[in-house]
Amino acid sequence: MFAVVRTGGKQYRVAAGDKIVVEKIDGEAGSSVTLGDVLLAGEGSELKSVDGLTVAAEIIAQAKADKVVVFKKRRRHNYRRKNGHRQNHTILKIVAIGAAEKKAPKKAAAKKAEGDAPAAAQA
Repeated sequence: MFAVVRTGGKQYRVAAGDKIVVEKIDGEAGSSVTLGDVLLAGEGSELKSVDGLTVAAEIIAQAKADKVVVFKKRRRHNYRRKNGHRQNHTILKIVAIGAAEKKAPKKAAAKKAEGDAPAAAQA
């Protein structure tokens, strides 16, 4: 199964197990990230619905791109400016493409359910 996701103003075609380099995303190496902006999904030549579809990824590393040198010059005017820039980026490994995970029930509801169980055991 493949999906097209949008992150950092760019679009990427991904499948489970792929490694991609994207604009910087907050997080430490080893932490998981969910990419929720899925534009297209499918398997083979068949397209699937993207309602509630998310892409789970793991951050492999936070890195910097190669340096880009910006050099400006105006001839015969003794004008020269040299500047450099290194863009931050994140390397992601796509873990799975699937539906949004359901959240765990609230703690209060879980405690209430546990409180009822001993009362039933006593009766």
